[in-house]
Amino acid sequence: MPTVTRLPAGSTSVREPATDNLVTLRALKVHFPVLSGLLRRRPVGAVHAVDGVDLEIRRGETLGLVGESGCGKSTLGRAVLQLIRPTSGEVWFGGTDLTKLSDEEIRPLRRRMQMVFQDPFSSLNPRMTVGETVAEPMLVHGLAANADESRAKAAELFGIVGLDPGMLDRYPHEFSGGQRQRIGIARSLAAQPDFIVCDEPVSALDVSIQAQIVNLFEALRDRLGLTYIFIAHDLAVVRHLSDRIAVMYLGKIVEIAPKQSLYSSPLHPYTEALLQAVPVPDRAIEKRRKRTVLQGEVPSPLNPPKGCRLHPRCAKAMSQCRTVEPVLKQQAEGHWVACHLYE
Repeated sequence: MPTVTRLPAGSTSVREPATDNLVTLRALKVHFPVLSGLLRRRPVGAVHAVDGVDLEIRRGETLGLVGESGCGKSTLGRAVLQLIRPTSGEVWFGGTDLTKLSDEEIRPLRRRMQMVFQDPFSSLNPRMTVGETVAEPMLVHGLAANADESRAKAAELFGIVGLDPGMLDRYPHEFSGGQRQRIGIARSLAAQPDFIVCDEPVSALDVSIQAQIVNLFEALRDRLGLTYIFIAHDLAVVRHLSDRIAVMYLGKIVEIAPKQSLYSSPLHPYTEALLQAVPVPDRAIEKRRKRTVLQGEVPSPLNPPKGCRLHPRCAKAMSQCRTVEPVLKQQAEGHWVACHLYE
């Protein structure tokens, strides 16, 4: 873990010591206030969507971020890009702490950070042609001198993502879901970014199309030197693309490891349960598999359990799990886990 230089009083930004990390998160929290009252609204609590996350993303790597729906994955991705302002903590991008910058100061960095959204149907403006949609970031960030140049570059991007450049003048409703997601990817590439947050980009697509889109992300990463956070709830999807995988549960990172290490030797009971929920296309193997079954439902992030947040559902829970919150500790090379079983 690199040492982070704290912001001196009166400063608006400071450089982080040089590392191989493009993105570094320190004690990141995103809490959403819950208000009550009809005329006079007052806070009565907070949803702990992201609750103290430390994470590093190296240049050129793909970090898979997995967990159940509602665990805070998408909120974390949006907080990294400052689409949601964190409640507290630090987000270092390229050596600059984004949380200390105003919206105006962040604007020049927006070009380097892009997002591919989950829903290809609602993420495109239905009143703009797809050519205008892809060309717009180039004009906004001054990457094209005029409309003709931006259109030519948009046509080139269409070819890169596997679409016919002759379709630039069509509207989003004229495309299938997989084609729309390719358009969304082309739009994110138009700004020539270094870093892309992929927020469950294949979950709304047919299974036959999912593999094509994942392969496209991999080819673009290798060709353009991109860095990804690839958010998914399906461990089978991230296995092909990711270099490392972080497992998130109820606002916390509970395990992070290189891909091979996580799949061959999962340590956290929650990771075990996620992996064992992935079906194996062999009936004999499927019958012999042991399963870690989590009891009950995910607790409310409005009032998360004390101690380990998994303990109400974990068959391996001990007395200390109910009172003491585990911290991430390294168990093997690059393999970190937050679990009292390994202390």
